[in-house]
Amino acid sequence: MRRTGHAQMIGTSLPVLDLKAEIERIARSDAKVLVTGESGTGKELVALGIHSSSARVDKPFVPVNCAGLPETLLESELFGHVKGSFTGAYRDKQGKLEMADQGTVFLDEIGEMTPRLQGLLLRFLETGELQKIGSDRAVGSVNVRVIAATNRNLPEMIAQGTFREDLYYRLNVIHLHVPPLRERKDDIPMLADHFLRHFTRSGMYPAKTLAPEAIAALVDYGWPGNVRELENVIERMVVTGQNETINPDDLPVEIRTQQSVMIRPKRERRRTVADDLYKRLVDGRESFWSAVYPLYMQREITRSNMRDLVRKGLEEARGNYKIVTRLFNMDTRDYKKFLNFLRKHDCQLPFKEYR
Repeated sequence: MRRTGHAQMIGTSLPVLDLKAEIERIARSDAKVLVTGESGTGKELVALGIHSSSARVDKPFVPVNCAGLPETLLESELFGHVKGSFTGAYRDKQGKLEMADQGTVFLDEIGEMTPRLQGLLLRFLETGELQKIGSDRAVGSVNVRVIAATNRNLPEMIAQGTFREDLYYRLNVIHLHVPPLRERKDDIPMLADHFLRHFTRSGMYPAKTLAPEAIAALVDYGWPGNVRELENVIERMVVTGQNETINPDDLPVEIRTQQSVMIRPKRERRRTVADDLYKRLVDGRESFWSAVYPLYMQREITRSNMRDLVRKGLEEARGNYKIVTRLFNMDTRDYKKFLNFLRKHDCQLPFKEYR
């Protein structure tokens, strides 16, 4: 997520559904918060809102994606490590929990954390003490507010033995559920306007406005990808639009043809490998390099699967490979690396076919 724009969005007029009063009430306490809701509903926005309305507002807000790293790297990311503790540990490293001292740490996708790391996190929550990888003792204690988020059903995971019940009760002091965007239609014009201003703020693209008919089409759409999908659509309109006013014909075909959808659309065709990989990248916010690349190199997916995935990305990005890299959660510096990989393995598709 684009931290700066979202932090400004939260500010004094928080356009996050009608949870504003609830967020401000929660912010007065220092209790741990568990935010739940479908992928893309804006759970990080809610966490930012709580932090921005709290007494910790001038201290760090540090997000951690618990699904984006293997266990060892996530442990290092959270707790830090000492020099020489493992191959590549050339210096002492400060962990995100230490960086968030006196502020807020946001543990996104907490349901993806391994049982071992769940135990380490539980110990930290009980003691506030940090023990870095490679250290035989705690290196000190920190004071952080913990906000966790998940789109998983944690009670169900507890019943299956994949999530610790004691950790759940530690995190679930205050539970805040974020409804999907299809259940808060009134927020759509306000959010769309915010994203328009955000993507044109730099001056790289001319300011644009949404025609009333385009706004109506956005409101009628079902938004299976929630706020994240809306943000992506507005960015695409800003980048690819030729006119100052965005009209219904400028919107993606799925929005023009699926008005008045009030439930998540279901695919009538059989789901493919590319569908599942695309969902991991776009909804699960996993990186192409960690979620797809190893599967291809280990021959667990085929060239055809890879080409289908690239095709889905190009359709969404209207033929813009740079947008595909962002869509697939790669660093902008990986653009040439990504294209070289596709060329080498004959997976690059002609972008003009998707414009």
